[in-house]
Amino acid sequence: MKNHIKLTMITPEKEFYSGDVVVLNSQSDEGVFGILANHIPMISQLKPTVTTFTQVDGKELKAFTSTGVLRVLKGQVEMLCSACEWPEDIDAQRANEAKKRAEKRLNDDSQEINLKRAEGAVLRSIMRLKTKN
Repeated sequence: MKNHIKLTMITPEKEFYSGDVVVLNSQSDEGVFGILANHIPMISQLKPTVTTFTQVDGKELKAFTSTGVLRVLKGQVEMLCSACEWPEDIDAQRANEAKKRAEKRLNDDSQEINLKRAEGAVLRSIMRLKTKN
């Protein structure tokens, strides 16, 4: 039996990451999960979070992953995400500003807002900042 899985992370713009990993940790609507070699097949809807994984050489990596879908099948994991970013590519100032704007929309009773969209914007900003730090 193999002790690793093939991970592919794809955004609408590009293939963000492709390589063999021994463990993947992320988050779905159902909670935090980990994937190891020989995992059962599954499909899950992803939440914005800090996704971590360990390559076969032992190097640990982390990235911000936004909403999307994850599929595990026959030793392969595919993550199709709206956005993926390495910590060094995250603009902390921009993320903080986006968080403040979304929080302001949530707290402003005079505006008719899309609550789910505003909450999503806050969560994405928080997870970007968490990835950066």
